[in-house]
Amino acid sequence: MNLRVTWVQPEDLVGHELRQAAEDGRDASAVAARWQAAGGRPAPPLAGASPTPRPDLRPLAERLLDELAALPSPLAPLEPTSLGAIQAAASAPGASPPPEPGPAPAPAPAPAPAPAAAPGPSSSLRDRLHAAWLGRAAGCLLGKPVEKLPLPAIRALARATGNWPLSSWFTAKGVPPELLAAHPWNRRSAPTSLAENIDGMPEDDDLNYPLLDLLLLQRYGRDFTTADVARLWLDELPAGRTFTAERVAYRNLLDGVEPPLTAVRRNPFREWIGAQIRADVHGWTHPGDPVAAAAQAHRDAALTHTANGVYGAMFVAAVLATAATGTADVHRALASGLTVIPPRSRLAEAVRLGIDAARTTEDFDAVVDRLHSVLGGYHWVHAVPNAALLAAALTHADGDFSRSVCAAVSGGWDTDSNGATAGSVAGLLAGHPDRLPDRWTSPLKNRLSTSVPSFDGIGFDTLAELTLLEAVHP
Repeated sequence: MNLRVTWVQPEDLVGHELRQAAEDGRDASAVAARWQAAGGRPAPPLAGASPTPRPDLRPLAERLLDELAALPSPLAPLEPTSLGAIQAAASAPGASPPPEPGPAPAPAPAPAPAPAAAPGPSSSLRDRLHAAWLGRAAGCLLGKPVEKLPLPAIRALARATGNWPLSSWFTAKGVPPELLAAHPWNRRSAPTSLAENIDGMPEDDDLNYPLLDLLLLQRYGRDFTTADVARLWLDELPAGRTFTAERVAYRNLLDGVEPPLTAVRRNPFREWIGAQIRADVHGWTHPGDPVAAAAQAHRDAALTHTANGVYGAMFVAAVLATAATGTADVHRALASGLTVIPPRSRLAEAVRLGIDAARTTEDFDAVVDRLHSVLGGYHWVHAVPNAALLAAALTHADGDFSRSVCAAVSGGWDTDSNGATAGSVAGLLAGHPDRLPDRWTSPLKNRLSTSVPSFDGIGFDTLAELTLLEAVHP
């Protein structure tokens, strides 16, 4: 019996690297033919390991992964990875401008009035950060039970309980048994994330990484290096709590590979969403400075990702930095995010597509269908389609918290990650935890479970205080 270690075994990575090669324009036909002739499988469609172990193919897989890495990509000039090249591309004369900020086709009701007190600047930022932490948790929790499910299954499960358009937690109560048999909930998440089971915020990597980044700033300050991120992970992050690109980079660190090579050595997940879900703290702690937020997110992302995987993190960090000011609407925040990434990259084009589709189409299901039609060839965890969906959801919701998280989750793909980031942005825009509907915040019970040392059981109010200290730190 062979041990199955997901996301790192070479025979499971070749199919993913062949898919990545097709996306970035490398001619991998000869390598693909050799892999198929040897009996190699395509990439597992959902999980991190193929159903049948093939350790006999491992030596060949390692050679082919190295050969694939040596193939040049014609997209490389448009999609650099170094910070200097990204900044040059983003500011180059004639670069495609971001879309002008504008309202969604069906504006949401205005947020509830602020509490009667007239807080000072630090107090106001603390409230925004508190709402952002709560929003990230609620959005993540909403998406957890349907993670990995195809879009038609998500719609069918919600419709079966009268919860479509999605407006509240998923529940198994009232769902026909045959539907549940055909589309089972996420096995690990359902016991803690269905409406009838929620008891505080359960552990999730979408919350673990913001905790780690808070530790990163506490330990190394704003001038941390990518090597400092690596040291922190080795000290504080259990390897089993990493996935996709993060697990590959962790393996590379243990093999003695140093960053930034950790992001590229046998890592077919380097343009997936992992760095994007690590961007929040970088944005939260740079209110009004999206360029600095994006640069800080780049140093974090470079441990594990390249090109579009890095852009997803920089885009989100800049969006959040703009939203954190308390003076920008969601459309201006999204436009700000586009200014820090290469405008001709696939991720920038996908974000613009998401924004345009949401502005011009009143029915959000139709927006989602369009995005799936255009971007459905990517893996469901890839940064490009998920960034498009995130931008579309935030645009269409026009700043409304419930509509933001529900739209992000209802669009499928990486449901918990998109829900988390949408909740973070919309929480900041709401400006105060009391402005988030009670149905989203009460079940969290101000308690977060995590395997990150010293944080298990912490309250979101405490996290807001700790984040504020880093935001106002010189």
